[in-house]
Amino acid sequence: MSLDVSAALLERAEAGQVDDAEFVECVRTSLPYAWTIVSDVAARSAETAAEFADHSVPPPSEAERGQLLRALASDAIRGGLERHFGVKLAFQNCHRVAAFKLGAVGGETYQRFISPLAQIRNQSPALRDC
Repeated sequence: MSLDVSAALLERAEAGQVDDAEFVECVRTSLPYAWTIVSDVAARSAETAAEFADHSVPPPSEAERGQLLRALASDAIRGGLERHFGVKLAFQNCHRVAAFKLGAVGGETYQRFISPLAQIRNQSPALRDC
């Protein structure tokens, strides 16, 4: 299961009454490691003149890696996080997370980061099964 959804939240969702804030709070409490990483890169992105900030330290365990994968592989979760933090998230190698300023999306740095070449260059035998 990706998220820990309370019966009350599920009931509101079935009635079509869940807003972004409730959804993001569910993500925050369900995926605390992923939340910590995304909130950190988003905060650092906001504080720098650079186009993005990233985190590239492998997670301490498979449980934390799973949180990152669930958060960033789900369009709904990723989109909720992007709207909440006001960034565009990019993801490589099952643990490298970047938060791009919205104005940088589509630019040369962003295109280079999300390119197949960047993905291949960031591979290593140690990451084969991550």
